[in-house]
Amino acid sequence: MPQLYLGLMSGTSIDGVDVALVDFSGSQPRLLDCQTFPFSAALCAELHRLCAPGENEIERMGRADRALAEVFADASLQLLKDNYVRPDQVRAIGSHGQTIRHIPHGEHCFSIQIGDPNTLAALTGIDVIADFRRKDMALGGQGAPLVPAFHNAVFANPEKSRVVINIGGIANITYLPRRDCDAIIGYDTGPGNTLLDAWCKQHTGKDYDEKGQWAAQRSADTELLQLLYSHPYFSLPAPKSTGREQFNLPWLHQNLASLSRDIDPQVVQSTLVMLTTHTIAQQVLQFKDVEQVYLCGGGARNEFLVEELESALHECELFTTDELGVEADAVEAMAFAWLAYAHINNIQGSIASVTGATKGAVLGTFCPGKVE
Repeated sequence: MPQLYLGLMSGTSIDGVDVALVDFSGSQPRLLDCQTFPFSAALCAELHRLCAPGENEIERMGRADRALAEVFADASLQLLKDNYVRPDQVRAIGSHGQTIRHIPHGEHCFSIQIGDPNTLAALTGIDVIADFRRKDMALGGQGAPLVPAFHNAVFANPEKSRVVINIGGIANITYLPRRDCDAIIGYDTGPGNTLLDAWCKQHTGKDYDEKGQWAAQRSADTELLQLLYSHPYFSLPAPKSTGREQFNLPWLHQNLASLSRDIDPQVVQSTLVMLTTHTIAQQVLQFKDVEQVYLCGGGARNEFLVEELESALHECELFTTDELGVEADAVEAMAFAWLAYAHINNIQGSIASVTGATKGAVLGTFCPGKVE
């Protein structure tokens, strides 16, 4: 019998929610479908506003929390309808929610995701597992990244050391050694698509630079690249995590203003691609035994970015996770289906060596949707 779970992922790009339908009845989870449901322009704008301090933000957050849950519910039910699956056939939904603030350092550090799981459970009639990050933070971790445990469960190979690179709004890597599970390492390397998309939107009106074609027409500005690369985050040791709080358009504009000349917007876009590829490659290359590198996330569809990354990682074989049977765009949503499965089956969903917690833990909060 199928063991069906849904995974919902809305990342730092804040453009929509990915919904994955996954069957866990076999020895390995099987992706049945994954679709992206875009947010309305009004919801996008409000979520972006909530990522920075603002007027009346507690009330605005509360309302957006409910509104986002309604979008999640509609998207979940639509995907099930498209696959002729009834809600009562789904064991649980794993919902990441939308991160609006991630502050992993200092006293009483925290991470906030909205998209009320109780509303989601009530509207779908399906049990929901959510709030995955705070248990890890309660145990001294950064609550991020969370996908390495899933990467290990699905992509690890006992004969070859691998690195999985996820290029979402923020880029992160997972090192999967062929031996010794305790040596799994994963962390955010820095910006992925978040700056690329924001800069492209500002200067072309398009939500993203399709296949990296706009950036590919120009060369990077070396001085700007070095200036951006001087951000202290890049020299921090792991475990570490980051987000839009550090890498955003105001930060980019501040760096541009410090130069004594203007730079063509297209050159800036090319420079941002180099920043993403350079900061990823530098981290991957420190793992000397890596033979295979697998890309996932929206950045895997940016052909210019992938070409530059392939050039920087010329000693490794570079693939997308499609080669391992999981579409690159679906990996994160599938990971949260797995985290829901892990919660239901009392499996640890975090890795202490990745997040910096004192120990791994079963993650998430259970919100019942089924009425017995």
